[in-house]
Amino acid sequence: MRNILASALLLCAALFANTAEALDSSGTPVVVTPLADRTQTASGQPITLPQKNVQVLVSTFDIAVGATLPVHKHPFPRYAYVQAGTLQVTNVETGKSNTYKTGDFIIEMIGQWHQATNVGDGPVKLLVIDQVEQGAKNTVLRQ
Repeated sequence: MRNILASALLLCAALFANTAEALDSSGTPVVVTPLADRTQTASGQPITLPQKNVQVLVSTFDIAVGATLPVHKHPFPRYAYVQAGTLQVTNVETGKSNTYKTGDFIIEMIGQWHQATNVGDGPVKLLVIDQVEQGAKNTVLRQ
């Protein structure tokens, strides 16, 4: 299973390496536009996969104007694509903040306390992909 996932990730990386045009089975062009190419999280950590059976979780988040998520951390990789809005993510351990807007790709920090606030004038919509050890949760709230 791990080899299949690694192969799939390598294939995706190869497909997204450069803007390319291919043809589908009917001869219609398919345009591939890369959105991100990173090897580190938002706080500079190397991206690593869980060591046990990997489960991929995909979800959407809708964050209201002015809303602030509670301080939390992720034990496993989390990726987010900003479909709409403006989100400020602050590492509460270092005080460093990053602001993400529509079209940005976020590779969240792993194991570091952080929180996010919708700082825009409309809702934030995120497409979120988690890679966790099978059956595990990827958000830990600070008590």
